[in-house]
Amino acid sequence: MELLKDKIKQDGIAVNEHILKVDSFINHQIDPELMQKIGEDIATHFKNQNITKVATIESSGIAPALMTASALGVPLIILKKQPSKILNQDLYQTVVTSFTKETNYELTLSKKYINAQDHVLIVDDFLANGEAATAALRLLRMSHATIAGLAVLIEKSFQPGHAKLAAQGIEVYALAQIEEMSENYIKFKE
Repeated sequence: MELLKDKIKQDGIAVNEHILKVDSFINHQIDPELMQKIGEDIATHFKNQNITKVATIESSGIAPALMTASALGVPLIILKKQPSKILNQDLYQTVVTSFTKETNYELTLSKKYINAQDHVLIVDDFLANGEAATAALRLLRMSHATIAGLAVLIEKSFQPGHAKLAAQGIEVYALAQIEEMSENYIKFKE
């Protein structure tokens, strides 16, 4: 998606070969017009998949996932990083390692909002090592829901996430693929 690539070129900051800051338009401050176009693009790509729900991991994936769910006319499920004090039973749970934060956390999904008849599209902001996406897949598979695919705004193609998911038969749709990155340098995959 050229619009997203242009925004990354204009406002993204490559801190080093692993960290790309996009906080001015994706995760601290959100560009709603960009998110709407992203949601429409993802929905168009997956329109013939009979998706019943969109899922994302809190919190940076919420805006693009919500816009995608809206464009598809289906509910959005948010996978929580911490179980709620009031929502602590009837959960699917799994542990995930965060590459960015270098910590482990427990990812949870309420059994109330997912079932075996659901066909789910996962939407997230980044794909790097694929740990978060793999954890989301584990949760959804616990419910016996089927997976339509994974849509990500930014894929770091030089990291193993895409290959790891493709090996599991998951379609990965990335709006911007970064082939190489270093301080103040971003090369997109063509």
